[in-house]
Amino acid sequence: MKKSALKVFITSAIAFPLIAGGALPAAGIDSQSSIASAESQIKVENGMTQPIFSLDDAIVERVFVETATDSDGDGKLDRVRADIIRPKETEEGLKVPVIYEMSPYRSGIKGVPVYDVDVELNSVQKKGNNKGEKGKPQANLPGYYDDYFVPRGYAVVLAESVGTGLSDGCPTTGDEHEILGTRAVIDWLNGRAKAFNAEGQEIQADWSTGNVGMTGVSYNGTLPNAVASTGVEGLKTIVPIAAISSWYDYYRSNGAVIAPGGYQGEDADNMAEAILTRQKPEACSNMIKGLTEGQDRETGDYNEFWSKRDYTKDADQVNASVFIVHGLNDWNVKTKHFSDWWQALGENDVPRKMWLHQGGHSSPYSFRRDVWLPTLNKWFDYWLYDIKNDVMDEPMVDIQREDKTWHPEANWPAKETSAAKLHFKPASDGGGSLEVQPVPNKNKDNQHFVDDATIKAEELAMDPDASLANRLVYLTPPLEKDIRMSGTPEIQIRASIDRKTANLTALLVKYGEGKPEIVTRGWMDPQNIHSENRSSGLTPDREYTFTWAMQPDDYVFKEGDRLGVVVLSSDYNYTIRPKSGTKITIDPERSHIVLPVQGGVKEFK
Repeated sequence: MKKSALKVFITSAIAFPLIAGGALPAAGIDSQSSIASAESQIKVENGMTQPIFSLDDAIVERVFVETATDSDGDGKLDRVRADIIRPKETEEGLKVPVIYEMSPYRSGIKGVPVYDVDVELNSVQKKGNNKGEKGKPQANLPGYYDDYFVPRGYAVVLAESVGTGLSDGCPTTGDEHEILGTRAVIDWLNGRAKAFNAEGQEIQADWSTGNVGMTGVSYNGTLPNAVASTGVEGLKTIVPIAAISSWYDYYRSNGAVIAPGGYQGEDADNMAEAILTRQKPEACSNMIKGLTEGQDRETGDYNEFWSKRDYTKDADQVNASVFIVHGLNDWNVKTKHFSDWWQALGENDVPRKMWLHQGGHSSPYSFRRDVWLPTLNKWFDYWLYDIKNDVMDEPMVDIQREDKTWHPEANWPAKETSAAKLHFKPASDGGGSLEVQPVPNKNKDNQHFVDDATIKAEELAMDPDASLANRLVYLTPPLEKDIRMSGTPEIQIRASIDRKTANLTALLVKYGEGKPEIVTRGWMDPQNIHSENRSSGLTPDREYTFTWAMQPDDYVFKEGDRLGVVVLSSDYNYTIRPKSGTKITIDPERSHIVLPVQGGVKEFK
């Protein structure tokens, strides 16, 4: 989620359930409530709400919602700006649910300096290291939400996160201040918080049923995850698209400082600086300093700072249903975010649904709009209007295959997936093969490679049979059948490093017709050998066993393809880039990769 990439996509249209030919009173309305006319009720056909309300006549207003936090420390509770558009019938007694998007990007993103990554790695000591505007907003709000949903009997709220634009406070990259700023709007819609207009008059949301659904892409999809993890009453569903579930996994991986794809050098502090668009931004200088200290770019360890920004640990608090959408080729918000969130929600019996597509950091509005809009329509109708349609009877997961066709799944990872361990076997000219059975290394033929951070991983993945000084490649024979990997690969190497630390990177590559394709990759700071929470000093030239997870994926290798594991040190586009020359020596006999394969290891026999 970065800069323009982190910018919100408000590009999907959404469709809702209609009950054959009938009209349905809005959920939460007392049966005795007076409705001005039949036109002021929603219309439902085929399990979806229909567009019967006038967008041109809709009421547009701006309020400033009082939050429960004072993130800039000025002694006053922050207020966040929220723009609202709702059917005019809400002035006549109609109560409606809300589609809500909170964003830090509504006032743009500033260009700010990022970190120099062409620096030496940090090595720890041997013992280890623990460480308010006037005026009426335009009726045509940004995006498609108002165009699509207001005619179907919804209000749309587009709000501005703390420290951005017309909101008070400071951006804090996903911690409790941003969560409370986002939650305040839901509380106001349910009568638990106050809001004011530009003149300071208190405004009530007496037109709201209190039922709220949140959605958004990237950072705008991350805030729904964050707020849902608080269990706030009234938030009935969230639809996070390309969203973060733990900020640690956005900027770190297995103890290593890792960039979001395309944004080398970015970290939590300069992300906050980039979205700090409020008036008098100097009020947030201490907050930014706190982010710099807390993120601990030196060790890369998971600490209290990152724990506050880890929503997966609070999945047991989620009361809202969740509809996840994520790209299997999203290297900005990487696939670990959807995988960990999906698993945590499942362990806590949260009602859920998921789409996995072959794109990157994008919304299905751009590539599957004809299915996306009706699905989203039905989803919101079911959870916000209590319309009994078939959306929860559909398969839980839709996954797009490499040929761009879509396939339903009962869950994810795929059923009958189990671990397939493939052992490294060295070859005399460097590199070697991947074998189902371990191969005794009678001669103890260790292999080595030398770090050169100036060479991109894509180059090091080329020509797998060539002997290159800066990588090792281990290959399967050509596959005799299609093999589906579904889940999280894990690599383990027995190795020594001739310095106190290094980067460790592994690539899983498909070799077949055409150019090699990096299917997934993973990184580790070897000093986090015991835990991502703690760095431990290493002894140069001593052997250790290093184990790390790669990014989850779902990929079908075709008959005739060869799977390759490429082991290297620095990954130019993602890791810190120290000076070249570090030598890493591997004992192949005690090294392997574990792949989550449908059918298990027998698929390779």
